[in-house]
Amino acid sequence: MIRDGRVCGEPLIFEKSVPGACAVDLGPSDVPSTDPTETVPASMLADDAPPLPELGELEVVRHYARLGSRLFSVDANFYPLGSCTMKYNPRVNEWAAGLPGFTALHPLQAEADVQGALEMLYYLRVFLAEIAGLAEVSLQPAAGAHGEMASLMIINAYHADHGGVRPNVMTTDSAHGTNPASCTICGRNAVQVKSRPDGLVDLDDLRVKVDDQTTALMITNPNTIGKFDPQITEMADILHKRGAMLYLDGANMNAILGITRPGDFGVDVMHYNTHKTFSTPHGCGGPGAGPIAVTKALAPYLPRPQVEKRGDGTYFQNHDMPKSIGKVRTFSGQIGILVRCYAYLRALGPDGLRDVSEKAVLAANYIAACLKDEPGYELPFSGPYSHEFILKPRLASGLRVLDYAKRLIDFGIHPPTMEWPIHGALMVEPTETESKATLDEFSDAMKRIAAEAAETPDKLKDAPEYAWIDRADEVAASRKPNLCWQAENAVDSNGR
Repeated sequence: MIRDGRVCGEPLIFEKSVPGACAVDLGPSDVPSTDPTETVPASMLADDAPPLPELGELEVVRHYARLGSRLFSVDANFYPLGSCTMKYNPRVNEWAAGLPGFTALHPLQAEADVQGALEMLYYLRVFLAEIAGLAEVSLQPAAGAHGEMASLMIINAYHADHGGVRPNVMTTDSAHGTNPASCTICGRNAVQVKSRPDGLVDLDDLRVKVDDQTTALMITNPNTIGKFDPQITEMADILHKRGAMLYLDGANMNAILGITRPGDFGVDVMHYNTHKTFSTPHGCGGPGAGPIAVTKALAPYLPRPQVEKRGDGTYFQNHDMPKSIGKVRTFSGQIGILVRCYAYLRALGPDGLRDVSEKAVLAANYIAACLKDEPGYELPFSGPYSHEFILKPRLASGLRVLDYAKRLIDFGIHPPTMEWPIHGALMVEPTETESKATLDEFSDAMKRIAAEAAETPDKLKDAPEYAWIDRADEVAASRKPNLCWQAENAVDSNGR
């Protein structure tokens, strides 16, 4: 929309509607017509057709193309979103997932017709088990939180099989919010374990709280402040001596691929986020994958079926798992996402995976080094860091962390994670795929914003200045969303 010689917004598609316009002409029907009242209950029939917008095809295409150009995306912008690990999705993975041999499959096809797909799933399972240093993997869970839930169900099933119910699950005070939520969903109580001032787990607090009622400890390592906790094997020993287990939230596996394996430092069960670690698409509520890896002792309780290999080299779905917790996802899980994960692993290999983590760690430490002497910021936790770090603006003049985040939008950079895991901070994660030039641009932008905060704080309070819309009232939008729209004096093609 042009006003006063400038582009100021894109009208809603309803506002662009022109009575009588049509994007698609389907032509006359070639099947017999029927009376809908004869087959559909009257309570399900509408009195009138829905008031859909009426536009030509070109107007529809241009409308959504213009909207799409205004979105932040990994393809178009730097996305240092700490903990969420927004990394580039290689196009070759999209090509592999789009092969007809995968897209044309039907989930109920006979195993003899889908040997290629089963082989891919089998070897993906084997690869992920090796990376974890654990015995078996299930590919069924559809997301990280889903993997958490399935993992706790497996641990609960194991304890039920070996002495009864244990009601408590321990979580660290910097845990992802999904950890205590998964405990509740699985009928367990979340017991919080404290961290020390340096951000690592307080082992004394752990020793006091773990007992015979403890199911497991859920921990992220490297943790959410970007530090690898070297006490992890000691934690595992403390838990195992009381019959409890160590669960690893695999959100930060991007920092340790090929460097260390969770199974080697005492983890009993873990989940992967394929979007965070293996470059599958992330966000927008689409399909995801959260495979889980377990020790040999927990393998009998994995979801069924498991893809296995016969002695003659053929592959099959093994449903004969009497101790299994059952299905947690239909069929073989999100196979399109799993294909992308497999392609990524095959492209990189063991050395390539280690290189990913080394570069991710280097990138985070490089930005931290660029900003550590900047007077407008502080690093509340000392380095070296893993793949992410906490940056805390020295707030003054009534500024908030939100103001820094909004100002970054004017530099074409997506804001980092805010206010977590500590108040008043930004969590920065650059990932391995960003160039040194991009890291320098981000560091320079943060320095410039710090200078503006000291000299012209209103510039931050009014940001973003160059975005398509002004700063939105996000609290009101969340608590009082207006999901209905009605144009003033709107009429449809029938004059209503």
